[in-house]
Amino acid sequence: MKKQTLFNSAFRLIRFIFIVISGSLIYQVLFSEILTKKTHIFAYILLWLFSSYLILPFINKLMTGRYLPNYFIGRSRTSDGLLGDPVNLAFIGSKAELEQLFIDSGWTVAEKLSLQSSVKMILASVLGKSYPSAPVSSLFLFDKRQDIAFEKQIENNPRRRHHVRFWQTPENWYLPGGRQADWLGAATYDKKVGLSFFTGQVTHKINSDVDKERDFVLDTFEKPKQPVSIELVEHFTTSYHGRNGGGDEIFTDGALPFIKMK
Repeated sequence: MKKQTLFNSAFRLIRFIFIVISGSLIYQVLFSEILTKKTHIFAYILLWLFSSYLILPFINKLMTGRYLPNYFIGRSRTSDGLLGDPVNLAFIGSKAELEQLFIDSGWTVAEKLSLQSSVKMILASVLGKSYPSAPVSSLFLFDKRQDIAFEKQIENNPRRRHHVRFWQTPENWYLPGGRQADWLGAATYDKKVGLSFFTGQVTHKINSDVDKERDFVLDTFEKPKQPVSIELVEHFTTSYHGRNGGGDEIFTDGALPFIKMK
């Protein structure tokens, strides 16, 4: 674990140095003499887009494909292979039961991520307009993006929301310790929009206390007295501090609640 932590720190340092050096070289060789003050900002934007959405994701995918294990470790992943949000919910039941439970508890099903929904999300965030079914970014578990996601918008502000992604588990698949669940979820709270620590891409920034969001989800089932049973397995994983795929700090006590419709 210590070796992997040191490796991650060294990788982040090397990546930062690479960004600084490459940006400086590109500017000196290509732009220093031909750019005027009026075009500087345009060149900076192009460089940011090129590095954040092409170069750095490619480097991340290349590195994570080599050193991250390709099996379940209680974490989702980003499209370029970085560790994403922790898995902190388990559900036993059908998709129809899962969807009905959340809708009856006041949640909204998030729209699928597409060009149209992405543009609508950007406009809603910039203009501060309500978008209660706004799409969530794609995270991956079992080599697939989330099957369904739910959210609760805060004060009609799409930049702040409770949300949870769910992935259906493979058939005859077992969690560590021999337990089974039909769905695994990752619940987090979006507190604002910012830039990813690892790539510089525009993304939602989450609250570090993911356990608090996990407990919030469970509380929403109790208020309308939903017919569910909840078994909380303490220390299902070890407690830890870390960062998600956007570079946001996270910490968890490792407990995993198993939710089942009565």
